[in-house]
Amino acid sequence: MDRKRPPYALFVAAAIGATFLLLPLVGLVVRTPWRHLPSLLGQHSVRVALRLSLETATAATVCCVVLGVPLAWLLARMRFRGRGLLRALVILPLVLPPVAGGIALLLAYGRHGVVGSWLFKAFGVSLPFTTQGVIVAETFIAMPFLIVSVEAAMRALDPRLDQAAASLGASRWFTFRHVTLPMLAPGIAAGAVLSWARALGEFGATITFAGNYPGTTQTVPVQIYLLLQDDPDAAIALSLVLLIVSIAILAALRDRWLPA
Repeated sequence: MDRKRPPYALFVAAAIGATFLLLPLVGLVVRTPWRHLPSLLGQHSVRVALRLSLETATAATVCCVVLGVPLAWLLARMRFRGRGLLRALVILPLVLPPVAGGIALLLAYGRHGVVGSWLFKAFGVSLPFTTQGVIVAETFIAMPFLIVSVEAAMRALDPRLDQAAASLGASRWFTFRHVTLPMLAPGIAAGAVLSWARALGEFGATITFAGNYPGTTQTVPVQIYLLLQDDPDAAIALSLVLLIVSIAILAALRDRWLPA
């Protein structure tokens, strides 16, 4: 008996699993109206939704980096009571149903929310159903991806480098900026790319918290959902765009997340 040959049952199960995952992608590519693709993607509403999605996903990624990197540093390097609970809570959006996340955002940042009511009374700021609300929703959903990536990268760093910098009189802030941050750059870049991709594809929390207003909150995923009713070909074309973006993201992160 050849011990190097995989068990037949495992091979069959693996083939079925791969087929199950690949068939929807193949179906999308096969059913794409390639002849009419330029005209479908050139529609004014489609171009507006694409531009809005790119702008909000990029803004959300910036927010993720600015807020998520310090939080990842706190979780990786500091020792304090409740750290495990804090880690569990900040990565909760990874498993929280997006619609539930949208409702939670409304209760927190809505006009009558815990913080939203104060923002509206003090500054006249109302986040729901605005472009800023889209950015808030996408940041909420995407930030855990960056935190997980950066925290893992930070834990892989040798803490003796920080200790050496401290022994030479460097402050924690100086050490973070000139020692830790440059070494974290690949992890931050990978986390930012994942966050951007997740923000670009966000649907549930966005439509729940920000609604569906063309040119203001109607992102590509929201428009795909609506186009399925009236213009399936346009919905397929937009889905293909997101598929291509996803493949490009995986190709860019191949060496980090998909080792040979």
